[in-house]
Amino acid sequence: MTILSVQNVVLPAASIGPENPLAPLSTQREPHQVENLADLPADLRENIEYGRLHSPLPCLNQDGYDRTLAETALPALVLENDYVRATVLPTLGGRLYSLVHHGEELLYRNPVFQPANLALRNAWFAGGVEWNVGSTGHWTGTCAPMHAARVDGPDGTPILRLWELERTRNLVTQLDFWLPEDSEFLYVGVRLQNPSDAEVPAYWWSNIAVPQSPDRRVLVPADQAWQFGYGRTLDLVDVATDLTYPTRHPRAIDYFFEPLAAERSWIASVDGSGNGFVQASTSRLQGRKLFVWGQGDGGQRWQEWLSPGLEGEGYAEIQAGLARTQMEHLKLPAREGWHWLEAYGRLSMDAGVAHSQDWKAARTGGAAALRPLLDELPAREQAWLGVVDAAPVERLALGSGWGALELKRTGWTVSDGTPFDADTMTAREEAWLPLLDGQLPASDDVPDGTLVAWRELLEAAEDNWLVWYHRGVARHYAGDVDRGDRGVAAVRGQRLGATQPRCSHGRPGVLRARRRAPARPGAAGRRSGRGRARHRRQAGGADARTRAGRPANPAAARSARAGDR
Repeated sequence: MTILSVQNVVLPAASIGPENPLAPLSTQREPHQVENLADLPADLRENIEYGRLHSPLPCLNQDGYDRTLAETALPALVLENDYVRATVLPTLGGRLYSLVHHGEELLYRNPVFQPANLALRNAWFAGGVEWNVGSTGHWTGTCAPMHAARVDGPDGTPILRLWELERTRNLVTQLDFWLPEDSEFLYVGVRLQNPSDAEVPAYWWSNIAVPQSPDRRVLVPADQAWQFGYGRTLDLVDVATDLTYPTRHPRAIDYFFEPLAAERSWIASVDGSGNGFVQASTSRLQGRKLFVWGQGDGGQRWQEWLSPGLEGEGYAEIQAGLARTQMEHLKLPAREGWHWLEAYGRLSMDAGVAHSQDWKAARTGGAAALRPLLDELPAREQAWLGVVDAAPVERLALGSGWGALELKRTGWTVSDGTPFDADTMTAREEAWLPLLDGQLPASDDVPDGTLVAWRELLEAAEDNWLVWYHRGVARHYAGDVDRGDRGVAAVRGQRLGATQPRCSHGRPGVLRARRRAPARPGAAGRRSGRGRARHRRQAGGADARTRAGRPANPAAARSARAGDR
């Protein structure tokens, strides 16, 4: 019998804090620049040059978190049968926090919730399975709520459905967690809907944290991989023995495995006894990746920073994506959707085969052990597609009202399975409704994140300081920097002599507020140079990172994680 229940996960957690009211007009740094584009195959080069995101707008940055851990109850949705127990966090991007098979945890389950500056909106936390959609990096919703509901599955068991509007691309993102009563695998059906009348850059990577140890090896059906590290070049290398053992890497590095045409899509992490975790999928999700922090002091410091009180060897990441690398975006046509089915569970195979020095023998042995699962996936996907548009039966969690607001503006049609009802809008979203009639009333509140897709409505709206502010931001976002600056000047003129909008801390907001530096290893203070220097000393400082071959600059350290950061 499969049971879906609403529970809490209680663990030490930092506060996520408020959003930063300052408009993120650009990313702090572009860590995904590939320096050898001219040397790459034409299709790979074209995908890398297409669809880059230069700002997370209309989303605001999440940099108000701290590093004070307190016992906290996080809302959780649990799907379980006699074999498997899956725990999902609907308020944190639908993260698959835990996957337990007969009492054995298959994922790296972070014992704490500690955000750090690694996502498109800053705040990110390690562990479990993260669903990255929209653009290269940890997605804008990774620390935000999603809608959740129960849906009746094709076999009569409950499906846990999560959905939300990814706001930078306006993609409707749907996750269906399905655990048939006799299954030892959790199935996750994914659908991306583009409801607009324009082509949209599409990006997806399922980011899976797995335990690492000296005896753990990654298996994948590939003989070559695109290596991306501190040199910022994509280099095609052969898959050798040491590459497949995460703890044998001295430095942080990405490996994007080149798919073999005749092989089906999967990736696994197995221990010295041949037991471990596997992720498999239907054919659309072709990309597979390994990321390691590295065994140097810098990599170990990052692991500790993301998991205070870390015990053991930490984690590595194995990932699955739409493209070959995480620098690429694909073209999702207007009014179309893409879907695929993923499977998550335990793999058990002969230890001698799993750790063979003959790489082909190891990977083909893994494929042989997985044949029953791989053979059934297409039929499972077809069964799931029979309910992909089924309306939710019971609402379990609320996401944002931005989807409902966007449907109000555009009149787009979305699936009955992913409704954005008007009652999901809060005062925050409702504040924009008057703009549909040509007005945006101003107040002394700090402006929200600019809805950059509403630029035409802003240009036509009745003038006031708030309209001019959002015009300026929208123009700047669109590349019209000079007119954007004039918009800001108009705000200053209209606000001259008036009370400036106030932030919660009482200082003048928006136009004069200073950008807060993000929390990171060595810079937890964030509020002043003195605080940053103090926390660099507490965190081990720049010297420890540079001795380990890591840049003292955390943004440069992130460049080694080209696919994620």
